[in-house]
Amino acid sequence: MASYKGHLLFSASLGFVYGGLARTQLDFDPPTAILGAALTTIGGLLPDLDSNSSVPVRELFSLAAVLVPLLLWRRLMNAHYSDEKMFLILGGTYLGIRFGVSKVFKYLSVHRGMYHSIPAMFIAGLVVYLCYHSPSLRLRVFLAVGVMIGYLSHLVLDELCSVDFHGAKFKLNKYAGSAVKFISPSIVGTATAYLILICLSYLAMLDYEKSTRTVVLPVWMHRNYHPTL
Repeated sequence: MASYKGHLLFSASLGFVYGGLARTQLDFDPPTAILGAALTTIGGLLPDLDSNSSVPVRELFSLAAVLVPLLLWRRLMNAHYSDEKMFLILGGTYLGIRFGVSKVFKYLSVHRGMYHSIPAMFIAGLVVYLCYHSPSLRLRVFLAVGVMIGYLSHLVLDELCSVDFHGAKFKLNKYAGSAVKFISPSIVGTATAYLILICLSYLAMLDYEKSTRTVVLPVWMHRNYHPTL
């Protein structure tokens, strides 16, 4: 299994490439390209939230507690909430993730469970897509894909590290096949992951339909309409 630093270096390298392509090939501005690179890097660390080590778990939940309110900020602004209400929501989100979600997640998750899986990768991408509110669908997809690329890099690297390439034959260790997967031995864990994925996919579909819906105005409201007398 790859180390925490190994995942960080690998996902950061992918983030650098992804951000560079966003700037040179997709014509995103530098801040957006840097944000995509950063989310790709963070995505490569997310599967370590189910780690048995307290260091990556503590650091990642602290980062998530800050990152999620930042992603929500634009959505709350567009909802025209008052400053006081925004402060309460963002502060409550930070405290809830930092001290609430982290405890529940640690209690319910097991190392190399469904959190190390392809459905979990899509869940991470959908969370970013839904949290980051922007009129640009292209931008939201870009950021969501960046997180998923980083997430997938973690799974693939874990899987590669479960293979011993020395000698004439490949040798698998006990973790082989436990990273890049669609189901886990736990029926409850698998069902929960797919239920979350279905719910988030439905919310993303509703959000997409809402953002692309065109409002049909009555004829008399059009600027060029001149009623005949």
